[in-house]
This record gives sequence, C-alpha cells and structure tokens, in this order.
Amino acid sequence: MKVARWQLDQRQGQPLEIKIQMSKARIRQWYEHWDGEVFVAFSGGLDSTVLLHLIRSIYPNTSAVFHNTGLEFPEIVKFVKETDNVHWTQPKKRFPQVIEEYGWPVVSKRISRYIHDAMTLEPTSKAAHLRLTGYTSKGDYRPSYMISKKWRFLIDAPFPISHRCCDFLKKNPAKEAEKLYGAPYLGMTTEEGDQRAQTYLRYGCNIYDSKRPRSWPIAFWRHQDVLDYIEQFGVPYSTIYDMGYTRTGCYVCPFGVHLEDPPNRFQRMKETHPKLWSHCMDRLGLKKVLDFIKVPYD
Repeated sequence: MKVARWQLDQRQGQPLEIKIQMSKARIRQWYEHWDGEVFVAFSGGLDSTVLLHLIRSIYPNTSAVFHNTGLEFPEIVKFVKETDNVHWTQPKKRFPQVIEEYGWPVVSKRISRYIHDAMTLEPTSKAAHLRLTGYTSKGDYRPSYMISKKWRFLIDAPFPISHRCCDFLKKNPAKEAEKLYGAPYLGMTTEEGDQRAQTYLRYGCNIYDSKRPRSWPIAFWRHQDVLDYIEQFGVPYSTIYDMGYTRTGCYVCPFGVHLEDPPNRFQRMKETHPKLWSHCMDRLGLKKVLDFIKVPYD
C-alpha cells in the first residue's frame, strides 16, 4: 500500500504509545496472512531487539534467525546466544575469501558496484561506458548511474573493490532462512537511509507483492523511539551499545565511515577492542583501504 510523504512524516511524529499500537496491528496482519509461518531477522542490534520484544509480546513463540557473518562484535554474539529461540545461519563464503575473489566494500554499496564495473569490465562495454560517462547505449544521460568525480580515483585503487560481500554474508543466508522459516519481520527504519524511505512510501510496512515478501513494522519509528521503548519496558540489549557505539554490523565494513566525526568506528574500536582492531588492520588488510580513502583509524 502506497504511503504519502506527509503520512510518513505524521507517523514519525506520533508519540511512542501510538506507534506501538500501529506496529502491533501490522505485526498481526503479517502473522495472520502467513498463518504464523513467520520469523524475525535478528541481528542483535537495537532495532531488531526491540522488534523481537514487540512481536513476542503478542506471539511469544515466534522464532528468530541470526545470520552469523563471522564479523559480529563479541558482545553481539554473546547477546544473541543468550536470547531464546534463535536459529543461526552460516555463509558459504567467509569475508577473506569474498574480498580476495571480488574486492573490498568501500564508501557505499552503490559506489562499490560502479567502481567494480569500471575495474573489471572492458572499457568499451556498455556498462563501463555508463559508469564513466553517464550515457546509456541509447544516448540517454543518467548521471545517477555514473561514478562521480569525487570517487573516480577509486578506479586506480591498489586493491579490488566490490559490493558483493553483503550478498554472500547476509543476502544469500537470508534467502535460505526464508525457505526454512517463512516470511520475515525486519527491524529497519526509514531513518537509516533515503532508499529505505522510498521503499516505505511505495509499499508501506508489509510488502506482500514482491519476490521476497517482508514486513518492517517499526519502519516509521525514530531512533529515539527505539531507545525510549528499551527504557520503558526494560528490554535487555547488547553491552556493545554502552561502549559508545550507536550502530553495529560487520565490524570490518568501511561503508560510510568517511562521513563519521572523530572518533570514527575504527578509532573507537582501537580503544574498545584492540585485538579486533589489529586483526582488521593488519591481518585482513583494512589499513591499506582506509589509507587510500584518507580515513583515520589510529
């Protein structure tokens, strides 16, 4: 169901009590539509932690699935292990193999994809021409499909660049989980990016007409709502968030780090997880990536 921008703005401005009731209605709709063949995609982060608590307040036996990328902070892994009724998935390829075969994720998924195309395709190919000039084979100008001048220097990086790690570590295991456990609830909000906001405006919370149906019942919540819910209901959460981290994910991923104020995630990691920091910088080779894009890490 399409949602107008003013409706999203209105929903985001509602008090938490109203948002909880709205989200519960969408949770019930999803659950009943799939006759209970549903699960919660549980990352151990704050959003999915709140979503799992909210769903289990209605349907206590709902399963959760954790995609173990091998790149989660130990505090996240510990918290997931302490959470009841969570199934684990494992990727078929680990991160070192992915970056060796395809390349490093840099800047953003979109930029990494464009740079990968420019690095690996024949310069005369249509796709490479599009990435470098913005012009399609029909002569139409599509600047959003072109590598911007700001990031064009990445084409000459002394390491491969690719967007594929998420495919192997998260997307593919997620597809397998859906075959086993049903239709997923996702703990995502539109505050996390414009692309997610556009998806919400197009479909709303419950996306039925898709190759991969999914529900994100707290899409219109703000980050502060998540924090307020945790405090109001005494929801346990991972201790990683008491160390200064506001978002977690794959600890080695540099997506978006160039936008962070100091101390950025890697500078913080050196203080909170020095052995993990050393593993990323030296063993995995992240140092050369950050040096090339001029992001501090000490």
